[in-house]
Amino acid sequence: MKNVGFLSFGHYQAVPGSQTRTAEDVLLQSIDLAVAAEELGLDGAYFRVHHFARQLASPFPLLAAVGARTSRIEIGTGVIDMRYENPLYMAEDAAAADLISGGRLQLGISRGSPETALRGYESFGHVPAEGQSDADMARQHTEVFRQAIAGAGVVMSDPKMTGQSVPLPVMPQAPGLADRIWWGSGTRGTAEWTAQQGMNLMSSTLLTEDTGVPFDELQLEQIQRFRAAWSEAGWEREPRVSVSRSVIPILDAQDRAYFGDRSGEDQLGHLDGGIARFGKSYVGEPDALAEELARDVAVREADSLLLTVPNQLGVAYNARLLGALADHVLPAIGWKPRTR
Repeated sequence: MKNVGFLSFGHYQAVPGSQTRTAEDVLLQSIDLAVAAEELGLDGAYFRVHHFARQLASPFPLLAAVGARTSRIEIGTGVIDMRYENPLYMAEDAAAADLISGGRLQLGISRGSPETALRGYESFGHVPAEGQSDADMARQHTEVFRQAIAGAGVVMSDPKMTGQSVPLPVMPQAPGLADRIWWGSGTRGTAEWTAQQGMNLMSSTLLTEDTGVPFDELQLEQIQRFRAAWSEAGWEREPRVSVSRSVIPILDAQDRAYFGDRSGEDQLGHLDGGIARFGKSYVGEPDALAEELARDVAVREADSLLLTVPNQLGVAYNARLLGALADHVLPAIGWKPRTR
């Protein structure tokens, strides 16, 4: 059965109509929305991470708080920019949040995306080495982080304190977390690299390449190439694949005023110095949305679907939106609500 969760970008700003005017608002409402999503039977609560912006930034306090308030729903990120991370400190934080949640953490990470800060990661103390790009540095941080959460020794013990010289892992350790790391991939090539590394695949609403085919077909090829590379690598476990979509049911005049009443089309744009293809938004009456989403070939191929939510409209609005999708749209892709 397909997993479905929500993905919040965690915007906050004191503008007319916003229900998340402060950082405190968006943090507390994110916890409440995760609780509401679990009550609706959804499978996941995921949060975007951005720095130097009025959005959610430090994920682990939020993930731990959501884990303490819920009992079943998966809790994750989509995605953490690894250029900014101290991998060993992140390993400690991630393990602690995972233990608080009872092993429900699903961490989406990546090499990062265009941002408002100019080389903001350097202000966090992370500067690429000579001949290294920021993407290389992010992958290096990822390798150290994954080794740490898998229990590798990362420093030698002090014989004066321990009586021996042995490798010490970071503590705490969270069993199984190493298999619950996802890489946010924007191309077919990086999807293959993700499989070779043994990470799950997280694909968003855009790809930083274009071949002229509709977005869902391009994303389908990305997923297929990931799975082929996974099989070739010989990993024993089955990988997971998620895609993100914006799906807005129009239930009344208020919804229509916010979002209109028609699904859009794929869009092309420039990102990271090249052409990118952006997937369309699904907007309309629930029955029509169910038919459209059921035809999306990438949604059909993925095992997990993350639904982006307009978080600034508040918990009540988004719980109503997710409830309408659960009742009228998601059954068309084979989803059923979970109760435990």
